[in-house]
Amino acid sequence: MRSTVTFYLCYLLCLALGLACVACVCVWNSRWRGGFAWDGSGLQFNWHPVLMVTGLVVLYGYGAVVYRVPLTWGQNKLPWKLLHAALMLGSLIMSILGLCAVFAVHNAKNTPNLYSLHSWIGITAIILFALQWGVGFAGFLLPCSPVLLRKLLKPVHVWLGGSILLLTTAACISGINEKLFFVLKGNVTYSSLPPEGLLGNSLGVLIIAFGLVVLKILSNIKWQRPDSRPGEIAYTPLQDENE
Repeated sequence: MRSTVTFYLCYLLCLALGLACVACVCVWNSRWRGGFAWDGSGLQFNWHPVLMVTGLVVLYGYGAVVYRVPLTWGQNKLPWKLLHAALMLGSLIMSILGLCAVFAVHNAKNTPNLYSLHSWIGITAIILFALQWGVGFAGFLLPCSPVLLRKLLKPVHVWLGGSILLLTTAACISGINEKLFFVLKGNVTYSSLPPEGLLGNSLGVLIIAFGLVVLKILSNIKWQRPDSRPGEIAYTPLQDENE
């Protein structure tokens, strides 16, 4: 019982931190960066951090922990597989749109693409994510997928999922820092920590906290769906009484 209560506290913290990340990045780009557009101008660039934080970090994290909710354990796993796949697909689509936004602005201004460490980490994370989703769909959702293949894929799928979250967190943190150094110049410098810099730093801290909570949920074996644990086949209410 104590384990279940602790899980829900962590899960609520995960939800709250994710919403705080989305609110923070939206406020930053609407108030300090001038808002949004899709016309090749600098305002189109503002979609990049919003889509990446919302999709590649928050929605990805929510999708990763959906199997851990104890209320789902006694139910058919297929609907939750579909929800997991749908959340991850939404995350992937948002991240691709985020790439389109930044590439369009760079091309319109003749700015080189993929030259910074931030961009290298980000593009690596998205490529791995696309491969992860495609292989996961084929291996776990297609009825023709052999059981042996699923058993072989599962530990790789789980490990790579956590690794992608680490990469996306690193990409977002480096991107926030890079953006703040670019825009806070002249009379208002980053080193003076103006309100925009404070908000950007706070966003970075929120993203790190969100990632840590998600990894905590994923790494706790007691919070794994029972039929996913070694030696366990199905969930029964007696397991809650014994914990």
